[in-house]
Amino acid sequence: MILFDILLVIGAYLIGSIPSGLIVGKVGYGIDIRQHGSGNLGGTNTFRTLGKKAGIIVTLADILKGTLAAALPLIFGSEINPLLFGVIAVIGHMYPIFAGFKGGKAVATSGGVILLYQPLLFLSVLLIFLISLKLTKYVSLSSILTGIFALIYSIIYSVFFKTDIPLVIVISLLAFFVIYRHRANIKRIRNKTEPKITWL
Repeated sequence: MILFDILLVIGAYLIGSIPSGLIVGKVGYGIDIRQHGSGNLGGTNTFRTLGKKAGIIVTLADILKGTLAAALPLIFGSEINPLLFGVIAVIGHMYPIFAGFKGGKAVATSGGVILLYQPLLFLSVLLIFLISLKLTKYVSLSSILTGIFALIYSIIYSVFFKTDIPLVIVISLLAFFVIYRHRANIKRIRNKTEPKITWL
């Protein structure tokens, strides 16, 4: 059983490692997005480099990676908390074995994990992200604010509604991942050199 769970964890990492942006760029457009824009494999750079259609596809694919990985214990009957598999998938997304361990910034895949485990929280963070994006025009800042909101939400939920320590711990980790992966963006925001979106 332990070996089976280890295989599932490896599977979660491999799912997270699927480089959606790289695949869509090369297969659909003949472009390696790592050589354009920020060089990042996530949805934001895909939007900037390849346009809305490709950006939406990559973002949805990255979300589904988190959802599928978190669903592995439910599909295969493991008793391990789905959130663990979700965190492993997010690590795979950030450091994908299939793309030289240089991946995305954890936002969409983290959202996919939340979608499976706590759908209401997913809808809430999606709304917060879109409102923040509309107001600030910064994807990076909106991602950071969304991570902070998710953490506050999980703490309030665990304290006042249903105690869920694993949720608080995992959301804390995911929020840390998001903020850490955006540290260069934070510097650019401070220097007023961070690019803003023009499509919302």
